[in-house]
Amino acid sequence: MVEDPVAKWEEFIRSRYWDELLELADSYPLRRSLSIKFPDIDRYDPEFADELLEKPGPLLEAAETALLEIDLPIDVVLEKAHFRIVGLPRRHKTSELRSDHIGRLIALEGLVRTVTEVRPKVVSAAFECQRCGHLFYKEQTTSKFQEPYDCPNEACDRRGPFKLLLDRSRFVDAQNVRVQESPEELRGGEQPQTLDVQLEDDLSGIIYPGDRVVINGVLRSYQRTTQTGKSTYFDLFLEGNSVEMMEQEFEEIDIKPEDERLIRELSTDPHIYENIRKSIAPSIYGYEEVKEALALQLFSGVSKGLPDGTRIRGDIHILLVGDPGIAKSQLLRYISKLSPRGIYTSGKSSTSAGLTATAVKDELGDGRWSIEAGALVLADKGIACIDEMDKMRSEDRSALHEAMEQQTISVAKAGVMATLKSRCALLAAANPKFGRFDKYEGIAQQINLSPALMSRFDLIFVLTDEPSDARDSQIARHIGQTTYAGEISSRGGYSKEELEAVMDVIRPAIEPEVLRKYIAYARKNVFPVLSDGARERLESYYVNLRKQGQDGNKPVPVTARQLEALFRLSESSARLRLSDEITGGDAERVIRIVEACLRQVGVDPETGLLDADVLAVGMSKSTRDKTRLMIDLIRELTTEQQGPAPTEAVLDRAETKLGMERHKAEEIIKRLRTNGEIFEPRAGFLKLP
Repeated sequence: MVEDPVAKWEEFIRSRYWDELLELADSYPLRRSLSIKFPDIDRYDPEFADELLEKPGPLLEAAETALLEIDLPIDVVLEKAHFRIVGLPRRHKTSELRSDHIGRLIALEGLVRTVTEVRPKVVSAAFECQRCGHLFYKEQTTSKFQEPYDCPNEACDRRGPFKLLLDRSRFVDAQNVRVQESPEELRGGEQPQTLDVQLEDDLSGIIYPGDRVVINGVLRSYQRTTQTGKSTYFDLFLEGNSVEMMEQEFEEIDIKPEDERLIRELSTDPHIYENIRKSIAPSIYGYEEVKEALALQLFSGVSKGLPDGTRIRGDIHILLVGDPGIAKSQLLRYISKLSPRGIYTSGKSSTSAGLTATAVKDELGDGRWSIEAGALVLADKGIACIDEMDKMRSEDRSALHEAMEQQTISVAKAGVMATLKSRCALLAAANPKFGRFDKYEGIAQQINLSPALMSRFDLIFVLTDEPSDARDSQIARHIGQTTYAGEISSRGGYSKEELEAVMDVIRPAIEPEVLRKYIAYARKNVFPVLSDGARERLESYYVNLRKQGQDGNKPVPVTARQLEALFRLSESSARLRLSDEITGGDAERVIRIVEACLRQVGVDPETGLLDADVLAVGMSKSTRDKTRLMIDLIRELTTEQQGPAPTEAVLDRAETKLGMERHKAEEIIKRLRTNGEIFEPRAGFLKLP
C-alpha cells in the first residue's frame, strides 16, 4: 500500500503529464478531464499500477485531490476536474465478468444498445432543520437517496423534520447506458449479455446507440430484491471512469500527418481506380463493374442542403440481383466490415421495427416509452447491408421507402412522435423468384420487390451464373489458390517468404485500414464541383435518352431520378481521386456504369427498348398497351354476346386480330383477374366489373 498516494500522483503528473495538465488548466472549465494512459503508470511504478487495478476507489480519489493541490502557473483551481484512466491492459466482455472483478478497475468492451436522457443527479444534498434552522450537507454516495437521521447541531439533536434545499445542493449531469456484447464475438447459440453503466459529468451525452466503445470503470454490485424480501443474488453495474471510441464514422477517423502524406501519394497513382477495385473483396473473382460501383458507394456523393430547406441525398443505393451461389452475401459482408458503422442484416429475420425504430418501455429510466433505434438508424453515416431482401415481408419492406429517399425515419407509437436520422447508403441483395434469372422476362416479374422501392436504387446489377469454359477455369483456379492460402496461414510452420508468395492472390492492393483512412479523408475534405464539360456531357446524355420517349409509340426510357444518380456517382468518382473538380472523364465513367445497369434491368424484353416503367411501374409500355387492348377486346365481345365473353373466344381473337401470342394473352388475363379489373361470373367466361 502506498503511504501517501496524493504525493505519489503529484510526482507522476509533474514528471509525465505536466504539459497535458497545463493544456487542461488553459481550457478549464470547458474541458474537465485529464486522460492518463495506464501503460505510462505501469512504466512509472508497476506496484502502484497493480494497486490501482485492485483498489481503484481510494487511489482515484487521491488523484483528484492531487489535481486540486498541485501548484499551477495559471491562476485556476481545478475543483471539478476528473482523472480518467484509459488503455487498460485487458478488455472484458460482459459474459466474462465474475465476483472476483467486483471493486476492481476493468475495461468493458461492447456495443451501446440503449442510453437514457442526461439528467441532473444530486451528489451533495443541503438540508435545513425545521426546528433550529441549522443548515448542513449530506453526501449521496449510493443510488438511493439518503436522508439525515438526526440534526448534527448538538444544541438541537432532534430527528427532524428536515427540508431539502435544492438551490444549495450540488448536482452533476448523469446518464445510464446499456452496453451489449458485440454480436460477431459470440459463440453459436450464445445470447449477447448486457451490463448497465453509470456515466457522470463530461462523460454523459457523448455516446449514442450503435457506437462500439470501451468503457473503463469500477465494477460495483447491488443486492436484488424480490417480493419475499432481499435475495442472496447480487446484480452488477459499472461506475464509468472513461470512454474510448472503438469505431468512428468516416468523418471521425483520426488521420495523422504521415497518413495524409500516404493518402495524397496514393491519389496521384494513375491506377487508383483499379487499386481500390482490387482492394474490395479480393477473395472474390471478377465482378469488376460491381466492385467499381461499390467503391463509389463507399466514397459517396455530396449531400446538399438547398436554400429552400430541401435536402438532396449524397448516399448511393445499390441492389444486387442474381442467381444463388455467386458471392452476393460475401460482397455485402466485406463492405459492412470495411465501412465504419456498417450493419449487416438478413431479410427473413428482419422486421420493420428492427430495420427502422420502435417504441419500447425504458427499463433503464423510469419506465416511460422511448425510441429504440433499428439497423438503418444505427448505420447512420455508414452503410446498411440487407441480404435476402426478397424474403422480407412486404409491410416490412415498405418501411424502407422514407429511409432511402428522405433519409429519415418517422415514428409515431405509444404517444412518442420522433423523426430519426438514417443518412446511410443501402446495399441490398435479392434472388429471383424462381431461383435463376431469366433474361427474356422483365425484372419486375422476377423479383419480389415493389416498383416504388426498386426505382429508389441508383444502380441495379444483375449477376448471372452462365457456364463458360474460360471463366469457369479462372474461377476454379482462383478459389483453389484462395483455399490453399487460407490453409497455409492457419497451419503455420512456413517461412515468411513462402507465406508472402501464397498470400499474394488474396492480398488487397491497398490494406483495409489504409483504405478506410483514404475514404475518411476524401469524405471529410473533398467536395467536388461540376466542371462545365462534365455537366454538359451528363445533361446531353440524359436529354438524348429522353428523346426516345417523345415518340408516343415508344416508352419513356429514364426518369429524373437517373439524372440525380448520374450527378451523385460523378461526385463520388471525383472524390475517389481527391479531385475538387468533376471532369469529363468522371462523367464518362459513370455513364458507362449506369448504361450497363440500364441495359440489364431497364429494357422491355419484347421491344429491346429502354423503358423506365419496367422499374418505376413494374410493367413495360408494350405490356401496358396490350393490357388496354385486351380490356377493349373483352368489352367488344361482351357487347356482341350480350353477356359474359367466352375465354376461348377472347384468346382466339387476341391471336388473330391483335397478333398476340396465346401464352402472353393468358398471362394478361390472369393479371387482370388478380387485380380485379375483370372477373369470371362462371367458369370459362370473362366479364368487366
